[in-house]
Amino acid sequence: MKCKVCKGPAVIRLRSHNLALCESCFLDFFYRQVSRTIKRYRLFDKGDKILVGVSGGKDSLALLDALITMGYNAVGVFIDLEMGYHSVESKEKVEKIAKERGYPVIIRSISDYLGVSLPVAAQEVKRPVCSLCGMIKRYILNRIAMDEGFSVLATGHNLDDECARLLGNILDWRVDFLARQDPLLDEEEGLVRKVKPLARTSERELTAYCIIRGIDYVQGRCPYANKPTSYFYKGIMFQIERKMPGTKLRFYQGFVEFKREYLTACSNTEKQELTRCERCGYPTLSNVCNFCRVKERIEQRRDE
Repeated sequence: MKCKVCKGPAVIRLRSHNLALCESCFLDFFYRQVSRTIKRYRLFDKGDKILVGVSGGKDSLALLDALITMGYNAVGVFIDLEMGYHSVESKEKVEKIAKERGYPVIIRSISDYLGVSLPVAAQEVKRPVCSLCGMIKRYILNRIAMDEGFSVLATGHNLDDECARLLGNILDWRVDFLARQDPLLDEEEGLVRKVKPLARTSERELTAYCIIRGIDYVQGRCPYANKPTSYFYKGIMFQIERKMPGTKLRFYQGFVEFKREYLTACSNTEKQELTRCERCGYPTLSNVCNFCRVKERIEQRRDE
């Protein structure tokens, strides 16, 4: 198999793009794809200070590596959820790439903000770990971005993630969720701009990128992830993609274009006004945000 660009030995075949590429040409292709996503959806520019949420997995580490390589002012941030060996290994991978490549990375622990680890927090408030994880990470990441003067918060959600989420939201007709599914969520008062530069990049492409670039990443799943529904939806999309290459990209791109023209306008008519949490100032629909509610409940149980 020869590279379609330089005719040298190819290392990967991308059926969705009808391409076979060598290592060098694949990297050029990868950076072009990320750059097109950034420009197509107007995510940010070279003047923005970008905070990249890194977990130790391939997607987020690839994103940090790619943005810095492409000349963007990007800084990684790792939130240690203190979940035993998984968190230890994840932190090690983040510290490794920071040390070896000189990448700036901020490392914080969940206990710095909540007073306890994530598993303990879930036990104290009697909620599943997964139901707390996303809310807590969003709160802490936004707070760090605001406090440290970042204009953009970037996450490593890839095309497979977005297609699985889109399929689930369509099957259940979650109109509000569909209206907010976008590679760009503009900043609001108290909330920084949130972006997904890898929204048009497949998981397979990210794996190839990490292998070629020599990025060491955590390969195991979170120990608390009990086969979420998204894995089932990813499997469905995989089967469709195998029969009809390019379907995932068309599915996602087509939705974003349709949503921006029609769905968002319909949803905005019923958009609820955010207020500020009376405890911490975080934007919320009630007097006290979810994070502060959890924190207060933990503190109350500790005082009993």
